Order: sequence, then structure tokens, then C-alpha cells
Amino acid sequence: MEFKTLRNIENSFRQIRLYAIAFAVLCISVVGYAVWQSYRFAEEQRQKVYVLDNGKSLMLALSQDANINRPVEAREHVRRFHELFFTLAPDKNAIENNMKRAFHLADKSAFDYYKDLSEKGYYNRIISGNVQQRIEVDSVICNFDNHPYAVRTYAKQFIIRSSNVTRRNLITSCFLVNSVRSDNNPQGFNIEKFAVVENKDIEVIER
Repeated sequence: MEFKTLRNIENSFRQIRLYAIAFAVLCISVVGYAVWQSYRFAEEQRQKVYVLDNGKSLMLALSQDANINRPVEAREHVRRFHELFFTLAPDKNAIENNMKRAFHLADKSAFDYYKDLSEKGYYNRIISGNVQQRIEVDSVICNFDNHPYAVRTYAKQFIIRSSNVTRRNLITSCFLVNSVRSDNNPQGFNIEKFAVVENKDIEVIER
């Protein structure tokens, strides 16, 4: 009789221990799931940006991985440089202002090209001849397989005189390196080894 009672007590202890282990495993599983869900929720919230609209309401904007927009930013950086560098008016201050802004986007190679044209009297002829110059960028081809990124730009250049308009084909090459973003360089790139590959007249239109 006593042996049977001891067996029943031993079986009861085993059952209690089994229940305790099962309960502990259940608790650990619940805690682990809760922690995992909390981490996942926090990661999702980091991808969201709340924007205050005139201090009245909140608009939810989803932020994107910066690398996704990098090719777009690179093309815009190169396009903006060309617009500043090749858009000229018969005004010395306007030319110098455009050049200063363009030099924030490139290294010394762009300044060397500007200096070479300046020494040849190109900008003086623009001013004295009351010539307008503008550019239309057709395409910017960037190779993002290797850093620095090789870039080739295809554009049309228009030189507007009182008597005629000269249309030129413009092809340039350069390399892009990652740089620090700033007010003067919002895309965070810097142009290196800038060179004009081709710049020849296509047609002259009498006015």
C-alpha cells in the first residue's frame, strides 16, 4: 500500500514537472514572439516620416532607401552642372555667378576648362558680342558598376546672336564620386576629370 502511494506521489511530481516545463516553454515562446513583433514594428516605424503640414495636420510619407534614388540624383547633378556651366549671358556678373555655383559641383578640372576658355577670350567675346548661350541636355549615361562612376553627357548647345543661331552638338565625359551633401551640393556628388569630347556646329539658322 505504501509502495503504491509513493508511486502515485512520484507520478504526480513528474506530471507537475512536465506541466511546469511546458508552461515555461510556452512563456518563453510568447515572450520571444512579442519581442520579435516589437522589433519588426519598430523597423517599420523607422521607414515612416511624419510631416507637419502648416502646423495643422500630419501627413504620412514613406521614406525610401537612399540608394534607390542615387542614379536619379547622379543624373540631376550632372544635368545641373551643365546647365550652370554652359548657360551664358552677355553679363560678366551673371557668368561669374553661374561658374561659382557650377564649381561647387565639380573639381579643378572644370575650373581648368573655364580658365582655358577665359584665356582665349571666349567669355569676353560673349559679352562684347551680346551673345546668349543656352544648353539642352538630351541624356546622361551613368555607369554604376564601378566607383567612381563614369558618366557621358549628350546635349545640344545654342549660341544666339542678333544675326543667327548656331546649334552645336556637345558631348562631355566625367567621373562622379560620392561627396557630402550641402546647400551648394544637395545631391552629394562631385564631378572629376571633366572633359569636352565633342563640340561641333550642326547648323546655323539665320534670323
